[in-house]
Amino acid sequence: MITSTTGPQPADFADVRATNLAVVLRFVREHAPCSRADIAASTGLNKATVSSLVADLIDRRLVRETGLTENRVGRPATMLVLDGSPYAAIGVEINVDYVSAVATGLAGERLLTWRRSFSAGDSVNQGVAAVAAIVRRVINRMAKEERRVLGLAVGLPGLVDVQGTVRIAPNLGWYDADIGGDLTKALRDPGFAIQVDNDANLAALAEQRFGAHAGAADLIYLTGEIGVGAGVILDGRLRRGGLGYSGELGHVQLDPEGPECRCGRRGCLEAVAGIGAVLRRMDPSPAEIEVEIEEVVRSARAGDESTLALLASVGAGLGRGVSIIANLLNPGVVILGGYYVPLASWLLPAVRAEVADRAIAPQAGGVRVVASTLGHDAAALGGAARVLDSVDSGRLPGGISRNP
Repeated sequence: MITSTTGPQPADFADVRATNLAVVLRFVREHAPCSRADIAASTGLNKATVSSLVADLIDRRLVRETGLTENRVGRPATMLVLDGSPYAAIGVEINVDYVSAVATGLAGERLLTWRRSFSAGDSVNQGVAAVAAIVRRVINRMAKEERRVLGLAVGLPGLVDVQGTVRIAPNLGWYDADIGGDLTKALRDPGFAIQVDNDANLAALAEQRFGAHAGAADLIYLTGEIGVGAGVILDGRLRRGGLGYSGELGHVQLDPEGPECRCGRRGCLEAVAGIGAVLRRMDPSPAEIEVEIEEVVRSARAGDESTLALLASVGAGLGRGVSIIANLLNPGVVILGGYYVPLASWLLPAVRAEVADRAIAPQAGGVRVVASTLGHDAAALGGAARVLDSVDSGRLPGGISRNP
């Protein structure tokens, strides 16, 4: 005779509680200041459960009480806001000529922003050692501020699989590299999770959480560095594809007879409308790009006809790429990042005109094309956002003893 068990097992109770803690924490983040009654009414959890969950979050110093409010119907209520003062999330971007590091608090406030030069010609071991030295300094700074690091997420330009292994990062010269594992060893098992992802994916997360279009459910971020990648958020979720390789828009072929791309094919979006096309060569020196982009901006502002014609041509090519996205995914907004940002005044008119002409849906399906407001730190900031997303999903730190 087989007997069936009814009701949840002990492990299930723990899972349900972790899920409910995350639900309450997200509600406070999105609606603070709010009361326990507000949480119960909006989440469907009963008041006793909410009180227990809030007490747990206060013990973990993720939420704090901020006093009573009387501007409500009924009795005054004790209001809740995010705390998070003992915590920090760290994001790092590795690019061909720099490493950016950002630390944020639980509410996304920036605690630190650093940018250091970096050589893409270094081996994986040398690169990991350089990044680990920067991360170690960030950790030490957070320790001085008595903040516990919740996690680290690292972004870089290339194909990163769902396990976080860097399969191909041609601009860095890295292949089949376990950057997360190597960093964990270099940091001597720091006591927090290290995640690795494509830089465009993390930048898209930053835009969704912190950018001018925060909360957008359907958003595409286009990197404007030496390569062109796309971070894709649909229905509120980052989409990585089956193996994690989605978003390689830069190697969509626009013109088989076009300029040669660094991938060996001809007429890729990256060759037609990447930063190399702006600088009129496909392999610009990383150390010189920023200076040369500033010179292009000066020439455009001065009304130089050849510069304006070049930017119009690059913008049209970029618009062709964006129109493919508009037809295929119908995002609400496409955000241009990186070096596209200082050039946006001259690129956007051509991009928008091309999208309006080539998109099948009326009014281009409602897609807006805008420039990022997050600057070159977008991918690093997105790394911190990914750590905070993990907290929102239920990976919560344990309780913290308070000073007497």
